[in-house]
Amino acid sequence: MLAVALEEARQGLAEGGIPIGAALFTRDGRLLGRGHNRRVQENDPSVHAETDAFRKAGRQRSYRDTVMVTTLSPCWYCSGLVRQFGIGTVVMGEAVNFQGGHEWLREQGVAVIDLNNAECIRMLGDWIAANPHVWNEDIGADGACGHAR
Repeated sequence: MLAVALEEARQGLAEGGIPIGAALFTRDGRLLGRGHNRRVQENDPSVHAETDAFRKAGRQRSYRDTVMVTTLSPCWYCSGLVRQFGIGTVVMGEAVNFQGGHEWLREQGVAVIDLNNAECIRMLGDWIAANPHVWNEDIGADGACGHAR
């Protein structure tokens, strides 16, 4: 499942965007939707990878038995989406470059799996080093310290 999210992250990078990808699956592995961060490409701050995959999955009767796979720990915005719709499991490629809301999700009863994937860590880490101002904008940081507001 992470391979799909990584493909999306690579596509976002090739488009000149932030290399974060995600996909929503059923618990048995059927792909419902996939997407990548397109906030730069579309000049839309709401198009994070998880929201893109969620939208492309379309309406579901229930999200309890779905799995959100993302290349990065979900930010507070995307963590809220997971909690709001009751997505049961989050699989994240890494939480080294950014500590999002995954601990809060665990506290809320969401199963969270951190794969600590070297490719995810390297791809985003290299991109952040080359684009710190765009990264700070994406995570809602003021740029001075790199911490989210």
